[in-house]
Amino acid sequence: MIKQLVDGVLWDIALWVFTIGVLWRIFSIFLVGSKKDFSVARKSGLVGAVSANISRFIPRAEMRSRTRIHVIAGYMFHLGLFALLFFAAPHILFVESLTGLSWKAMPYWAFIISAQFAFVGLLLLWIHRIMDPVTRLISSADDHAASILTFVVMFTGCLALLEGFEGLRILHKFTVELLMVYFPFSRLMHAFMFIPSRAFTGAWFGRRGVKS
Repeated sequence: MIKQLVDGVLWDIALWVFTIGVLWRIFSIFLVGSKKDFSVARKSGLVGAVSANISRFIPRAEMRSRTRIHVIAGYMFHLGLFALLFFAAPHILFVESLTGLSWKAMPYWAFIISAQFAFVGLLLLWIHRIMDPVTRLISSADDHAASILTFVVMFTGCLALLEGFEGLRILHKFTVELLMVYFPFSRLMHAFMFIPSRAFTGAWFGRRGVKS
């Protein structure tokens, strides 16, 4: 009963909520638009948008000593999660079962390394969030909920590798569905919005000849 529910109606609901929610959040931002800029452009806004997206991947020299742990942990988590999400064999098999598309999975040793990177990075980011006075002050319940839910999804995913226990796979998929429903209404939306956000800021400053 639970298996049919998680693999059936709950998955359909989560998929629809995630898809519609993400698209609505994205389109609602672009539909708001911005005021027409009547100032004379000093430089190219397009160049500013591209430059901002590239330069923001590396912290400014004057900030590196203060953000070193945060940046390293952030890259560990995001790169590790990216590898797990798109190159773990179970995920590729799942996509293939739905769409027929398939690609080469990473070897088991790479999976272990990616998982360790993702877990350590996420834990370091969360510890930094609760220990650093400034970060703790600007953090909300949404930030903590997102971190905890993401950790639970990754943890149950590792447990699901014990393929002899079907219940662990069901548990993992259920936590994924919870994350999918929560995703569009949380700050996790930065996964889709960080590039457009950087581009808008870079274009705004770039048009005025200011380095963003």
